[in-house]
Amino acid sequence: MARYRLTDRTVLITGATGGIGTAGARALHARGANVVLLGRDASALAALARELGAERALPLRADVTDQAALDEAVERAVHRFGGLDVVFANAGTAPTRPATLATIDAEVFERIVEVNVLGTWRTLRSALPHVIARRGHILVNASVYAYVNGAANAPYAASKAAVEQLVRALRVELGACGATAGVLYAGWVKTGMTRVAFGGDPLATRMREAAFPRPFARAITPDLVAARVVKGIEHRAAALTVPRRWQALGALRGIANPLVDRALIRHARLQALLWSLEDEGERPTRQPAPATGAGAGVDGR
Repeated sequence: MARYRLTDRTVLITGATGGIGTAGARALHARGANVVLLGRDASALAALARELGAERALPLRADVTDQAALDEAVERAVHRFGGLDVVFANAGTAPTRPATLATIDAEVFERIVEVNVLGTWRTLRSALPHVIARRGHILVNASVYAYVNGAANAPYAASKAAVEQLVRALRVELGACGATAGVLYAGWVKTGMTRVAFGGDPLATRMREAAFPRPFARAITPDLVAARVVKGIEHRAAALTVPRRWQALGALRGIANPLVDRALIRHARLQALLWSLEDEGERPTRQPAPATGAGAGVDGR
């Protein structure tokens, strides 16, 4: 397939003031694209737009949980730049600390699904007619949590598996019209969202260190992700995995996932940390199983 040139294309980015969103906006803008910056922090959006230059950057405050706001943002983008070619659905949220399914606050769980799954769906719903008309491209940020075990972070993992399936369906549905869709699978990235697992929360940090071996525990920079995003869009890639060390696990997930789950169940240190998350007063019948050996597992970002 011929390279999809980004010069003079219009790209809408949700979560534009987050680590990956900001780096992506800079990289896409540097490639010649007009960038429509969506987010909830109006001052941060305005600052990023000033940095990039008003001629090819449009900051718009919009929450992905608000369909009317997204519809209005898309219409303003089309009015400003004459159309919409690409969407980078990047907005997302995660728990501020680990929690098991037995103890996580219901509002936290539902908020994550609301933003990550329904927010992605609402973004696509608003933008798809315009992207189809321009035979453009959709890229959704799913993370490697789409396929690795989400112990202590289940709502995030479930939401990322869900959006992966949205894109798989969309890719086939777009097959006859010339538009395309892809998924971004990022590992640990140095952003505000992942800071909790890199010293921000001692328990979360210990769980990351225990749950999987190097080199999967290392974090990469948002700029590295952004560079892959640009290349992925230009090649209309169905899947982008960054860093590439995750590719084999993703490709072999049908074989690897049961083995990893078994290793995590037998991982004595990880099980002890999971046990420490439980409130024994609320879970009086649970008893920790005797350790059967230690193993190394992998987890998402």
